[in-house]
Amino acid sequence: MSKPKKFDRNMIVIGAGAAGLVSAYIAAAVKARVTLVEAGPMGGDCLNTGCVPSKALIHCARVAQQARTAGEFGIGIGGVEIDFPRVMGHVRDAIARIAPHDSVERYTGLGVEVLQGRAQLIDPWTVKVALNDGGELLLTARAIVLATGAEPLVPPLPGLEQIDFVTSETLWDRLSGLARAPERMLILGGGPIGCELSQALARLGSQVTLVEMAPRLLPVEDEDIAAAVTESLRADGVTVLTGHEALAFTAAAAGGGSVRLRESGGEMDVDFDLLLLALGRRARVQGFGLEELGMLENGKLQTDGFLRTRHPHILAAGDLVGPFQFTHMASHQAWYAAVNGLFGDLKKFRVDYSLVPRAVFVDPQVASVGLSEQQAAEQGVAVEVTRYGLDDLDRAIVDGSARGFVKVLTAPGKDKILGVAMIGDNSAELIAEFILAMKYGLGLNKLLSTTHIYPTMAEANKYTAGNWKRAHAPATALRWLERFHRWRRR
Repeated sequence: MSKPKKFDRNMIVIGAGAAGLVSAYIAAAVKARVTLVEAGPMGGDCLNTGCVPSKALIHCARVAQQARTAGEFGIGIGGVEIDFPRVMGHVRDAIARIAPHDSVERYTGLGVEVLQGRAQLIDPWTVKVALNDGGELLLTARAIVLATGAEPLVPPLPGLEQIDFVTSETLWDRLSGLARAPERMLILGGGPIGCELSQALARLGSQVTLVEMAPRLLPVEDEDIAAAVTESLRADGVTVLTGHEALAFTAAAAGGGSVRLRESGGEMDVDFDLLLLALGRRARVQGFGLEELGMLENGKLQTDGFLRTRHPHILAAGDLVGPFQFTHMASHQAWYAAVNGLFGDLKKFRVDYSLVPRAVFVDPQVASVGLSEQQAAEQGVAVEVTRYGLDDLDRAIVDGSARGFVKVLTAPGKDKILGVAMIGDNSAELIAEFILAMKYGLGLNKLLSTTHIYPTMAEANKYTAGNWKRAHAPATALRWLERFHRWRRR
């Protein structure tokens, strides 16, 4: 494997999801000759089977729930009917309307050469592309970015091979062929995907059972957040079974089947018409020539802090790498992959993971950033916790959404923000102010002194800062002020 004396491209990017698209865009923007290779639909999982379809479905489910509860506001609607094919039509329409943002035409216009085909590394500098419409190309590049994404985990459970199950990738085609939501839906996995889809499908008419082997849902989040989400799901009719392990499956002659579950009190069977596996995702590493080049360790691709593999000019970004499988993290890493790939021999940049926000789009929404109470306890980090309940917020009250809370972790005795978690309407939007404050070192005092429009949900951020300020009022100075004002009244 000798390095070529010259190269066809400055960079080849394999995979056109968020990480690949952004990497290719950045390379083109700095006038590098870049080729983007994708075998499937442009936009990757996020556009086609992940963020976009799931949030479109969640929106439809929320509208249905608002219609059901309209009577609480004096609005008579009558019975709510779910036209499920039209719901799925909205999902498909959302994908179609966003698709041009990630299209071949757009990226070609931006200066990226887009090849639709299957890419495989032949050696560290050469990529073979088997084109979808026939033919084959061999291209060399000074830098290569791997952005092949991840795929759903399918556990080796007895009887599962007999079940016509779906994953987060195959769910959408199955739902598109239905006249109504599945009558009995079983979802394995109490992470963000399982929680979001269980609530949405329950609101759209399914009898949903959500099974999680851990003692609670959303194990990454703090216990109070997980408890609030569990309460919300159950209020929407989801049967939540935490601490339950799936043992084996039995297929039914008419479709669907049953699962045997084990928990502390014994075993039980749950019947279902459709099974969704939402047990996490694993890096997609097979079929790209990585194993043949010795780039995998125990089936995983290893990268350093600069996203470089064992071949420093081959970098990786997005779900393939982790450790955070978020679309916004894939885009964040893509900048480092592109810049380090193109200019790393002159100046390289270590990926900044100091602020990684995340959200769970249940209703009410969950959002968090920075250190959690759970992490602080595990790491032995001393923190102060300030809370503000949204049941006290004027805007939440008038909107009928007075539920949830904001929680801020600070350094003891200081207003420096170490972490934020919130659950409530539009939390994924509201947390942006805290992210900005943490990014630029603005403490709660600065946030408190910032004017917020009344009445808005964003005032919750200011009132949380106000609660911190009251807890840290200067007692000695206040005593002197009290004496001063008493003297002034004489």
